[in-house]
Amino acid sequence: MTANSMTAKAASRGRLFIVATPIGNLDDLTPRAREVLATADVIAAEDTRHTRGLLSRIGVEARLIAYHEHNERERVAELLERLASGATVALVSDAGTPLISDPGWRLVRSAREHGIDVVPVPGPSAAIAALSAAGLPTDRFVFEGFLPRSDGARAARLHELRSERRTLIFYESVHRIPETFAALIEHFGHDREAVVARELTKIHEQFRSATLGALAVSLGADIPLLGEFVLVVAGAPSDTSPDEARAREIYEALAVELEASKALQLTSTLTGISRNDLYKLLRT
Repeated sequence: MTANSMTAKAASRGRLFIVATPIGNLDDLTPRAREVLATADVIAAEDTRHTRGLLSRIGVEARLIAYHEHNERERVAELLERLASGATVALVSDAGTPLISDPGWRLVRSAREHGIDVVPVPGPSAAIAALSAAGLPTDRFVFEGFLPRSDGARAARLHELRSERRTLIFYESVHRIPETFAALIEHFGHDREAVVARELTKIHEQFRSATLGALAVSLGADIPLLGEFVLVVAGAPSDTSPDEARAREIYEALAVELEASKALQLTSTLTGISRNDLYKLLRT
């Protein structure tokens, strides 16, 4: 293959743009994002009805194709074919930055594997917006997205995170907020510092900072159960001694096979930590 034919082949390929869209305030759409949406050959959208409304408001003609978790695998092949033939594709989610707790990574991976340029068009992200205004440490953090729906899977995930010292960020549906707080308190304790960020960038934007226990009491009162929620939770305290950390590990291993009281007694015997002190440690 000659150099000219190789150049022509590369030039014939399209580009995949990953376009961030507003999470509430339309003014947060960047000029660059608007230009990409206006000129793309096709816009792959999580919910075409929602994105059609956004495009209408900014005066852009809709050239939409549905791309969501239920059709992602079949759509990847179709979009790759379009990209390979020279089309430009813009991927958007319902709000914020695509792929952040939304489908899309399979398309991005496949595009890169086929030599297609993937171009981020950065902009709003609910997770980063909440973190930036929460007043909790931002130098190191963990984004967990939505917790599992089932009680067992959610408990298992939070159990893994209970000793995580980095700031934690969760998304949650308004319908599951009370049960999520109950689970957070069970695994992290009442006194863990946290922030509720609700309706970010919208008219009724709200931030509330307190302990998990205090925030749970405020749900439905000072914190209306309406809108979109981001929970920012402080990491585990760093003052746990190695002996206490080991005691927790021993108790948790024993509790899988024994009743809680027997696991507690045996842990006390093995570690030399009193039952009362162990009980207090395991409640935090």
